[in-house]
Amino acid sequence: MNDHLMPHSPRPVSGAARSAVAALVLSGVAWAAVALWQLRLALSGMPASGLPDQGGGRHRTLTALENGFHIVSALAGGTTVLCALAFLGWLLRVRDNARAFSGQPPRYAGPWVYAGWIVPVANLWVPRGIVVDIHRASAPGEPLPRVVNWWWGLWLAGMLSGTGLMYKGSTDDVIARAYQNVSPLLAADAAVIGAAVAGIFVVRALTAAQQQRIGNGNSPRGEAAGPAAG
Repeated sequence: MNDHLMPHSPRPVSGAARSAVAALVLSGVAWAAVALWQLRLALSGMPASGLPDQGGGRHRTLTALENGFHIVSALAGGTTVLCALAFLGWLLRVRDNARAFSGQPPRYAGPWVYAGWIVPVANLWVPRGIVVDIHRASAPGEPLPRVVNWWWGLWLAGMLSGTGLMYKGSTDDVIARAYQNVSPLLAADAAVIGAAVAGIFVVRALTAAQQQRIGNGNSPRGEAAGPAAG
């Protein structure tokens, strides 16, 4: 999308919001299952045969509990991807509406809606900045909902913990960590689950603000200039 073109009229966001909320719920449940399985591994204790990865390229046969964790971990990864797609779809819609309300191009160009989550250093503030700008345009003069900061703080905790969303080790490495010291894993899982729950309230708050403006028939500033070219 060219951010310098005049915006279209605001569009309803309830459908995109429902998809995002459903995906966040699913992701939160999946990560709760990951945490439960890690706790089960810790409570069961390391098998007498040692860790799954025994060094030197040797791997022992996994136990049923360890095999189960591989499945749960893969499902959690899949739901995280699904959640990202649904959340970004909603974010793009409310961003476009915010631009229509204000009549001004967004502070962050379109590619940052995607790149802002993965570009090092920028990913510490850009996504939150996009959400803040959307709220300001959607509910001018209203204070930023506190849940936005809770959501972002929990997201950063899960991302930067070294054990959560951005952990690059293998599933067998995670199993080893569960046997040896499960507490950091559970803390990271709790942050991810908390971010998903807070994300639901963020989606609901911004969606409600935009739906109220659309329902009140508020037209975007600068509408006289005409809609964007398709």
